[in-house]
Amino acid sequence: MRQRIITGVVAAAIFLPIVIWGGWPLLLITYLLGTIGLYELLKMRKLSVVSIPALLSFAGLWVVLLPPSAYDTLKDINYSKFEIILLLVLLLLTFTVITKNKYTFDDAGFMMLAVLYVGMGFFYFYQTREMGLVYIFFALFVIWATDSGAYFVGRALGRRKLWPEISPNKTIEGAVGGIICGILVAVIFYFAADMQETIGKLAAIAIFISVFGQIGDLVQSAYKRRYGVKDSGNILPGHGGILDRLDSLIFVLPILHLLHLI
Repeated sequence: MRQRIITGVVAAAIFLPIVIWGGWPLLLITYLLGTIGLYELLKMRKLSVVSIPALLSFAGLWVVLLPPSAYDTLKDINYSKFEIILLLVLLLLTFTVITKNKYTFDDAGFMMLAVLYVGMGFFYFYQTREMGLVYIFFALFVIWATDSGAYFVGRALGRRKLWPEISPNKTIEGAVGGIICGILVAVIFYFAADMQETIGKLAAIAIFISVFGQIGDLVQSAYKRRYGVKDSGNILPGHGGILDRLDSLIFVLPILHLLHLI
């Protein structure tokens, strides 16, 4: 626990000022976090990160992460993001032929899903901050409150398992406690921040973030269990990898944008 606290404090001291600053420092850290996240997924599946498919995947990720302000660059070369990703798919499938199926269709599918999962998550992380500091802080604090509430309520009151086949320590009571803590954050933001939303809408969005944040955490648990690893990485002592800490955030933010909730 002491190691977790120390790592958390140091990470927050580095991460939060960059989020507050925004702009190109945040874009750089977004690219760094996304690259590490994809690296962690490739390592979990035991795919070489020094290979042509891996290099193509990283290139695809960096294209997905391009903010709208960089779209003019793509227009200059007459390619859209969709066209570049489609080209990536075809190149990865071509590589299955070149390697005589040592690099398989399943490997190519995994890489493409990983690029989109990590890429869209971190793309919308940057886009949410561009909308305004209050929006990204709202999402972050609801997720952090949900995680903390689920942990402490689960330890104190947890009796019924939420999904033991995937995450044996999570309980229904903890999940509900996490949602309640997320709602409390929404109430605080209503009175303390200028979000121009009714308290009812903020509470509803907080419930949505809490629920889907916990689903994002279960998704992470599911694929870690599938690939037989405890953590996605070890870059954060006591916490695991980047995906271990940001799994809820990169799952929730694309949904919030696609459903126009923020």
